[in-house]
Amino acid sequence: MDAPLSLPDLRNRWNEVLDHLESQDRIAWIAYFDARLAEFDGSKLLLDFSDARKFSGGHEYSPTREKLEKSLISSIKFILGLDVEIEEK
Repeated sequence: MDAPLSLPDLRNRWNEVLDHLESQDRIAWIAYFDARLAEFDGSKLLLDFSDARKFSGGHEYSPTREKLEKSLISSIKFILGLDVEIEEK
């Protein structure tokens, strides 16, 4: 049995997830590429967009991300084999 993926493990492979997401849904990639991975408990991933919001200049993607969340979850499943729930900080 494999050990559960830790937050540092997930961070190490996050670019693979983003690359897959970009190849599948470029709009979702735009909405999520600047997320910081804040917490991960094995099933729930907390994404932090506070740094991105500092520079957003009127571009707030929260409503868009809600609609595109399934694309991100699908890329995480494809690359890492994980079923996750996404939360935003």
